[in-house]
Amino acid sequence: MSGTAFESTFPESQSGRDAWILSHRTDFDERRRSLPLDRPGAWMWESEPGERAVERPVLTVFLTNRECPWRCLMCDLWQQTRLDRVPIGAIPQQIDFALNAAGTVSKGAMLKLYNAGSFFDSGAIPAADHAAIAERCRGFETVVIECHPSLIDERVERFAERIRPARLEVAMGLETVHPQVLQRLNKRMTLDDFARAAGCLVAMGISVRAFVLVQPPFLPATEAVTWAVRSAEFAFACGVSVVALIPTREGNGALEALRRSGDFSPPTLTLFEDAVDAVHRSGGGRILADLWDLERFSDDPTTFARRRDRLDAMNRCQKILPRIPLGG
Repeated sequence: MSGTAFESTFPESQSGRDAWILSHRTDFDERRRSLPLDRPGAWMWESEPGERAVERPVLTVFLTNRECPWRCLMCDLWQQTRLDRVPIGAIPQQIDFALNAAGTVSKGAMLKLYNAGSFFDSGAIPAADHAAIAERCRGFETVVIECHPSLIDERVERFAERIRPARLEVAMGLETVHPQVLQRLNKRMTLDDFARAAGCLVAMGISVRAFVLVQPPFLPATEAVTWAVRSAEFAFACGVSVVALIPTREGNGALEALRRSGDFSPPTLTLFEDAVDAVHRSGGGRILADLWDLERFSDDPTTFARRRDRLDAMNRCQKILPRIPLGG
């Protein structure tokens, strides 16, 4: 990458960025038109630590709905969305499919309803379905939904009331506190916007988790760990209780173009480990390293499995564990 983060031909205008991002997409439209609406894109049982690092089962459901209207530079989730709005009743039907397939829900379980966008985007999740969705949530201890900060308003509090006795948690993409990089990610959000939304949620008694990118575009690798730590510290200062660290992945066309221009390079697993360790040392709340498709970042095939297991164990125990030496 270049020595500075901002010597780039990437468009400066909002409309220019949108057009540039769309121009680098692979055409998945035919497949997206045929995505089924009577079942989720995927579902899985996972686990993650709750308070005091006590593990709890997590049913994650990836709902199929309309594409998010925010075209974030690094996002590839649009590949799993429909081109049109889903009809009323489709989302509850998808949740039913996952619940029936998942079997018995144990005490203390968490439900994550991820929809490749914002739960409170009425073009993605019809507001008319909120009551039916809430009914399906009440058997869980905690329900996590994702939302853009600009959509945090009284609708969130109403939904939180509807799902009781389950507790609501809202996940928001902070990505980075580097102001120029954040602006170029095309999120149409400022740090003040994030802080306002997080503050509103905390005031409502709703938990908040934040997604933080490790080595986003336009940020040199030499600064990646520093900005990951600063981003996590900012999130915790805003009242966030969980920070999920995500290595920035290619796969949407735009990031591949930025890599060719020298404006992006994916983090190595070593750099990602450095960032996770540094954020743990900084403290402030629960810290989760995103391990999905982690092997693509591997810089030493002989130790990858053990290094992934280490990060998984750190997610569970919420402590820094001894590093696995490269080539060891």
